[in-house]
Amino acid sequence: MKDKPLLTVSRLSKRFARGSAPVTAVDDVSFHIDPSETLALAGPSGSGKSTIARLLLRLIEADAGSIRFGGEDFLALKGQALRRRRKKLQLVFQDPLAAFNPRATVARAIEDPLRIHAVVPRRDRADRVTTLLERVGLDPGLRGRAIHEVSGGQRQRVAIARALATKPSLIVLDEALSALDVSVRRRILDLLLDLQHEEKIAYLFISHDLAVVRAIAHRVLILDHGRIAEQGNARAVIDAPRSDIGRALVGAVPKLRHT
Repeated sequence: MKDKPLLTVSRLSKRFARGSAPVTAVDDVSFHIDPSETLALAGPSGSGKSTIARLLLRLIEADAGSIRFGGEDFLALKGQALRRRRKKLQLVFQDPLAAFNPRATVARAIEDPLRIHAVVPRRDRADRVTTLLERVGLDPGLRGRAIHEVSGGQRQRVAIARALATKPSLIVLDEALSALDVSVRRRILDLLLDLQHEEKIAYLFISHDLAVVRAIAHRVLILDHGRIAEQGNARAVIDAPRSDIGRALVGAVPKLRHT
Protein backbone atom coordinates (compact mmCIF):
# COMPACT_ATOMS: atom_id res chain seq x y z
CA MET A 1 0.00 0.00 0.00
CA LYS A 2 1.33 3.42 -0.95
CA ASP A 3 2.14 5.83 1.88
CA LYS A 4 -0.02 8.89 2.31
CA PRO A 5 1.51 12.10 0.98
CA LEU A 6 3.77 13.91 3.41
CA LEU A 7 2.62 17.28 2.09
CA THR A 8 -0.57 18.12 0.22
CA VAL A 9 -1.16 21.60 -1.19
CA SER A 10 -4.62 22.36 -2.55
CA ARG A 11 -5.67 25.41 -4.58
CA LEU A 12 -3.06 27.69 -3.03
CA SER A 13 -3.25 31.37 -4.02
CA LYS A 14 -1.42 34.55 -3.03
CA ARG A 15 -1.78 38.13 -4.25
CA PHE A 16 0.37 41.15 -3.46
CA ALA A 17 -0.55 44.82 -3.64
CA ARG A 18 1.50 46.56 -6.34
CA GLY A 19 0.37 50.13 -6.85
CA SER A 20 -3.34 50.38 -7.63
CA ALA A 21 -3.80 46.78 -8.82
CA PRO A 22 -3.00 43.51 -7.00
CA VAL A 23 -0.55 41.10 -8.60
CA THR A 24 -1.29 37.37 -8.45
CA ALA A 25 1.95 35.59 -7.50
CA VAL A 26 0.46 32.10 -6.95
CA ASP A 27 -2.77 31.15 -8.67
CA ASP A 28 -4.74 28.04 -7.68
CA VAL A 29 -1.73 25.73 -7.34
CA SER A 30 -2.13 22.13 -6.14
CA PHE A 31 0.48 19.40 -5.66
CA HIS A 32 1.70 16.77 -3.21
CA ILE A 33 5.03 15.39 -2.04
CA ASP A 34 5.42 11.79 -0.90
CA PRO A 35 7.80 10.68 1.87
CA SER A 36 11.44 10.48 0.61
CA GLU A 37 10.47 12.06 -2.72
CA THR A 38 11.98 15.07 -4.50
CA LEU A 39 9.50 17.35 -6.19
CA ALA A 40 10.98 20.22 -8.19
CA LEU A 41 9.34 23.58 -8.82
CA ALA A 42 10.86 25.03 -11.96
CA GLY A 43 10.20 28.23 -13.82
CA PRO A 44 11.64 31.63 -14.68
CA SER A 45 12.02 34.50 -12.24
CA GLY A 46 8.62 35.76 -11.18
CA SER A 47 6.84 32.47 -11.82
CA GLY A 48 5.87 32.01 -8.16
CA LYS A 49 8.47 29.45 -7.01
CA SER A 50 9.86 31.29 -4.00
CA THR A 51 6.44 32.63 -3.01
CA ILE A 52 5.23 29.03 -2.72
CA ALA A 53 8.23 28.23 -0.50
CA ARG A 54 7.42 31.18 1.77
CA LEU A 55 3.77 30.13 1.95
CA LEU A 56 4.70 26.56 2.91
CA LEU A 57 6.95 27.79 5.71
CA ARG A 58 4.30 30.24 6.95
CA LEU A 59 6.68 33.16 6.38
CA ILE A 60 3.73 34.76 4.61
CA GLU A 61 0.08 33.71 4.78
CA ALA A 62 -2.00 32.38 1.88
CA ASP A 63 -5.05 34.20 0.57
CA ALA A 64 -6.75 30.92 -0.30
CA GLY A 65 -6.12 27.19 -0.32
CA SER A 66 -4.96 24.56 2.14
CA ILE A 67 -1.70 22.92 3.21
CA ARG A 68 -1.64 19.59 5.00
CA PHE A 69 1.71 18.49 6.39
CA GLY A 70 2.20 15.23 8.23
CA GLY A 71 -1.57 14.73 8.30
CA GLU A 72 -2.28 18.09 9.97
CA ASP A 73 -3.90 21.27 8.71
CA PHE A 74 -0.69 23.30 8.67
CA LEU A 75 -2.38 26.66 8.10
CA ALA A 76 -4.53 26.19 11.23
CA LEU A 77 -1.56 25.64 13.56
CA LYS A 78 -0.51 28.42 15.92
CA GLY A 79 1.93 28.97 18.76
CA GLN A 80 3.53 25.90 20.28
CA ALA A 81 1.75 23.50 17.91
CA LEU A 82 3.16 25.39 14.91
CA ARG A 83 6.68 25.42 16.35
CA ARG A 84 6.54 21.66 16.97
CA ARG A 85 5.43 20.91 13.45
CA ARG A 86 7.69 23.50 11.82
CA LYS A 87 10.85 21.80 13.05
CA LYS A 88 10.00 18.98 10.66
CA LEU A 89 9.95 21.43 7.74
CA GLN A 90 13.26 23.19 7.11
CA LEU A 91 14.60 25.62 4.50
CA VAL A 92 17.95 26.03 2.76
CA PHE A 93 18.36 29.38 0.97
CA GLN A 94 20.35 30.26 -2.14
CA ASP A 95 22.73 32.37 -0.03
CA PRO A 96 23.23 31.17 3.56
CA LEU A 97 24.60 34.59 4.50
CA ALA A 98 21.03 35.86 4.13
CA ALA A 99 19.87 33.35 6.75
CA PHE A 100 22.82 33.43 9.16
CA ASN A 101 24.30 36.15 11.27
CA PRO A 102 27.55 36.51 9.26
CA ARG A 103 29.50 37.09 12.50
CA ALA A 104 28.17 33.91 14.06
CA THR A 105 30.46 30.92 14.20
CA VAL A 106 29.78 27.73 12.28
CA ALA A 107 29.05 25.95 15.58
CA ARG A 108 26.55 28.62 16.67
CA ALA A 109 24.74 28.52 13.34
CA ILE A 110 24.15 24.77 13.71
CA GLU A 111 23.52 24.88 17.45
CA ASP A 112 20.72 27.47 17.26
CA PRO A 113 17.99 25.07 16.05
CA LEU A 114 19.14 22.46 18.59
CA ARG A 115 18.58 25.07 21.31
CA ILE A 116 15.41 26.67 19.93
CA HIS A 117 13.63 23.36 19.39
CA ALA A 118 15.20 21.59 22.42
CA VAL A 119 16.29 18.75 20.16
CA VAL A 120 19.12 17.58 22.45
CA PRO A 121 20.11 18.50 26.03
CA ARG A 122 22.57 21.36 26.39
CA ARG A 123 25.39 19.05 27.48
CA ASP A 124 25.08 17.06 24.23
CA ARG A 125 24.91 19.97 21.77
CA ALA A 126 28.65 20.20 21.08
CA ASP A 127 28.80 16.50 20.19
CA ARG A 128 25.71 16.84 17.99
CA VAL A 129 27.26 19.80 16.14
CA THR A 130 30.39 17.71 15.48
CA THR A 131 28.27 14.83 14.20
CA LEU A 132 26.31 17.13 11.87
CA LEU A 133 29.46 18.72 10.47
CA GLU A 134 30.91 15.30 9.73
CA ARG A 135 27.57 14.20 8.26
CA VAL A 136 27.79 16.90 5.59
CA GLY A 137 31.48 16.33 4.88
CA LEU A 138 32.97 19.22 6.85
CA ASP A 139 35.95 19.18 9.20
CA PRO A 140 34.73 19.75 12.79
CA GLY A 141 37.74 22.04 13.11
CA LEU A 142 35.67 24.65 11.24
CA ARG A 143 33.29 24.99 14.18
CA GLY A 144 35.04 28.08 15.56
CA ARG A 145 35.24 29.90 12.21
CA ALA A 146 32.88 32.78 11.45
CA ILE A 147 30.31 32.06 8.73
CA HIS A 148 31.70 34.80 6.51
CA GLU A 149 35.18 33.26 6.71
CA VAL A 150 34.29 29.95 5.04
CA SER A 151 33.79 29.33 1.31
CA GLY A 152 30.43 29.37 -0.46
CA GLY A 153 30.37 25.59 -0.75
CA GLN A 154 31.24 25.19 2.93
CA ARG A 155 28.53 27.68 3.90
CA GLN A 156 25.96 25.70 1.95
CA ARG A 157 27.04 22.52 3.74
CA VAL A 158 26.66 24.36 7.06
CA ALA A 159 23.17 25.40 5.96
CA ILE A 160 22.32 21.76 5.18
CA ALA A 161 23.74 20.64 8.55
CA ARG A 162 21.59 23.27 10.25
CA ALA A 163 18.52 22.04 8.38
CA LEU A 164 19.29 18.44 9.39
CA ALA A 165 19.64 19.39 13.08
CA THR A 166 15.91 19.09 13.80
CA LYS A 167 15.58 15.75 11.97
CA PRO A 168 13.12 17.11 9.37
CA SER A 169 10.91 15.04 7.12
CA LEU A 170 10.92 17.74 4.41
CA ILE A 171 13.56 20.28 3.37
CA VAL A 172 12.75 23.13 1.01
CA LEU A 173 15.79 23.97 -1.12
CA ASP A 174 15.19 27.41 -2.65
CA GLU A 175 17.74 27.86 -5.47
CA ALA A 176 20.19 26.26 -3.03
CA LEU A 177 22.74 25.34 -5.72
CA SER A 178 22.47 28.24 -8.15
CA ALA A 179 25.18 30.44 -6.56
CA LEU A 180 27.79 27.65 -6.56
CA ASP A 181 30.29 26.86 -9.29
CA VAL A 182 29.79 23.69 -11.29
CA SER A 183 32.21 21.41 -9.41
CA VAL A 184 30.91 22.47 -5.98
CA ARG A 185 27.32 22.15 -7.20
CA ARG A 186 27.94 18.54 -8.22
CA ARG A 187 29.36 17.67 -4.81
CA ILE A 188 26.45 19.30 -2.96
CA LEU A 189 24.01 17.53 -5.27
CA ASP A 190 25.64 14.18 -4.47
CA LEU A 191 25.44 15.02 -0.75
CA LEU A 192 21.72 15.77 -1.01
CA LEU A 193 21.08 12.49 -2.82
CA ASP A 194 23.05 10.53 -0.20
CA LEU A 195 21.21 12.23 2.66
CA GLN A 196 17.85 11.51 1.09
CA HIS A 197 18.70 7.84 0.64
CA GLU A 198 20.05 7.41 4.17
CA GLU A 199 17.76 9.74 6.16
CA LYS A 200 14.55 9.26 4.11
CA ILE A 201 14.08 13.02 3.71
CA ALA A 202 11.74 14.55 1.13
CA TYR A 203 12.82 17.65 -0.79
CA LEU A 204 10.96 20.48 -2.43
CA PHE A 205 13.66 21.58 -4.86
CA ILE A 206 13.15 25.05 -6.32
CA SER A 207 15.23 25.96 -9.36
CA HIS A 208 15.21 27.58 -12.79
CA ASP A 209 17.97 25.19 -13.95
CA LEU A 210 16.43 22.11 -15.58
CA ALA A 211 19.79 20.34 -15.86
CA VAL A 212 19.99 20.23 -12.06
CA VAL A 213 16.28 19.39 -11.75
CA ARG A 214 16.74 16.45 -14.12
CA ALA A 215 19.59 15.13 -11.95
CA ILE A 216 17.81 15.27 -8.59
CA ALA A 217 14.01 15.32 -8.95
CA HIS A 218 11.51 12.49 -9.24
CA ARG A 219 8.74 14.80 -10.44
CA VAL A 220 8.64 18.41 -11.65
CA LEU A 221 6.05 21.18 -11.77
CA ILE A 222 6.81 23.92 -14.28
CA LEU A 223 5.32 27.25 -13.25
CA ASP A 224 4.46 30.24 -15.39
CA HIS A 225 2.98 33.44 -13.95
CA GLY A 226 1.93 31.67 -10.76
CA ARG A 227 0.16 28.75 -12.43
CA ILE A 228 1.22 25.18 -13.24
CA ALA A 229 2.05 24.99 -16.95
CA GLU A 230 2.86 21.26 -16.90
CA GLN A 231 3.90 18.52 -14.51
CA GLY A 232 4.98 14.91 -14.41
CA ASN A 233 8.02 12.64 -14.21
CA ALA A 234 11.02 14.96 -14.21
CA ARG A 235 12.99 13.27 -16.97
CA ALA A 236 9.93 12.77 -19.16
CA VAL A 237 8.84 16.40 -18.86
CA ILE A 238 12.35 17.79 -19.42
CA ASP A 239 13.11 15.44 -22.33
CA ALA A 240 9.86 16.33 -24.12
CA PRO A 241 8.28 19.48 -22.67
CA ARG A 242 4.77 20.26 -23.94
CA SER A 243 4.36 23.82 -22.69
CA ASP A 244 5.91 26.92 -24.25
CA ILE A 245 7.61 27.82 -20.97
CA GLY A 246 8.94 24.26 -20.59
CA ARG A 247 10.47 24.37 -24.06
CA ALA A 248 11.97 27.79 -23.32
CA LEU A 249 13.57 26.56 -20.10
CA VAL A 250 15.04 23.51 -21.81
CA GLY A 251 16.31 25.68 -24.65
CA ALA A 252 18.12 27.89 -22.14
CA VAL A 253 20.33 24.96 -21.05
CA PRO A 254 22.49 24.07 -24.07
CA LYS A 255 23.51 20.58 -22.95
CA LEU A 256 19.86 19.57 -22.53
CA ARG A 257 19.06 20.32 -26.17
CA HIS A 258 21.16 17.38 -27.35
CA THR A 259 20.46 14.75 -24.65
